[in-house]
Amino acid sequence: MKTAYQYKLRPTKQQAQEIDRWLSMCCAQYNYLLADRFNWYEQNRCPINACPLVCHLPELRDYPEYFGQKRTLPKLKETHPHYKDVYSDVLQDVVKRVKTTFDRFVKGDSNGKRSGKPRFKARSRYRTFLYPRIKPDCIANGRISLPKLGQIKVILHRPLPDDFKIKTASITKKADGYYVTLSLEDSTVPEIKPDINPRSMTGIDVGLKEFLTTSEGETVAIPQHYRKSQKRLKVIQKRVSRRKKGSNRRQKAVKQLGKQHKKVADKRKDFHFKTANNLLEKYDVVAVEDLNVKGLARTRLAKSVLDAGWSSFLSILINKAEKAGLLVIPVQASGTSQDCSNCGVKVPKKLHQRWHDCPHCGCSLDRDHNAAINIKNRAVGHPVLKAKSLLSDSRIVLEAYTVL
Repeated sequence: MKTAYQYKLRPTKQQAQEIDRWLSMCCAQYNYLLADRFNWYEQNRCPINACPLVCHLPELRDYPEYFGQKRTLPKLKETHPHYKDVYSDVLQDVVKRVKTTFDRFVKGDSNGKRSGKPRFKARSRYRTFLYPRIKPDCIANGRISLPKLGQIKVILHRPLPDDFKIKTASITKKADGYYVTLSLEDSTVPEIKPDINPRSMTGIDVGLKEFLTTSEGETVAIPQHYRKSQKRLKVIQKRVSRRKKGSNRRQKAVKQLGKQHKKVADKRKDFHFKTANNLLEKYDVVAVEDLNVKGLARTRLAKSVLDAGWSSFLSILINKAEKAGLLVIPVQASGTSQDCSNCGVKVPKKLHQRWHDCPHCGCSLDRDHNAAINIKNRAVGHPVLKAKSLLSDSRIVLEAYTVL
């Protein structure tokens, strides 16, 4: 099993300057390597349906593949000696990031879905560099040992789990300081607990009236962290817009605005974690809708959808369930609010109609509660649940046989 722990760093002034310098050099190298791939892409492609009869054929270049760009790093250190200060594995990871970004644009991901054209990174938008390899005992006495950066003080607000090995470490600069994210792995931990109870299951329906409603009728109120902070954000945003571009006072205002946005994001993230923990403490199996959150974020409800953070909550819930050996089952989202949970007949209703009344069977309950029951019913036929239920039934029969 893989997991990640994030801790805050307390670097010295010299270490903070060195981290900023590394980020600046990695950003420049990222843009250079990406431009090299763009040049190859433009020089070696020709739209057949728009090619003129008489045209200049440029000399074709070799594809700037991953290992070819890696071999340019020693020459880079000769022509630009200040790159020798950056750890070699960190520079090699920049090449890997360029490869991943460009491949998603040209070839697509594992499902064949292509991303948009990659953009060059501004210095303020390049915030992370990665150590692909790091010693397992790099943390000792409240400090983390990073190659060529030295011993940096780290705030260990929670201990590292036992028997997990540290695989990678990434340094990130945020609005309120520097953070280290440790990637941990333990291959002995099972993906799903063998004693999982398939009958301890619930379905949840996320919404904007209530953050979520379970199939048992329990609700969790929506906090609306962004809307409650809009007044303060508006004041700081005005302060930024009134400052002269490029001035130090504008940089200070931008930093203040970033801290305020991070405070809102941290509150939302804390709420998501607590809600996910409460669900997984009560149930072993949680059924959720497979929502197209990006599509919903393009509607008139965009601000409310993004403020709720459904996609972030669902990813946290799935991640927490994997760590605990529990199960989260995504089901098809279409029709969960329209179908009756009692008889299955479709009962059309508009978005403002918040109560479900079935004219066929007389079922009357809240719209979100009805949807949550439908979500739970759709997850009953999951293969893992069938296997677990068969195993539990055989245990019951065996126990009864031994008693007799």
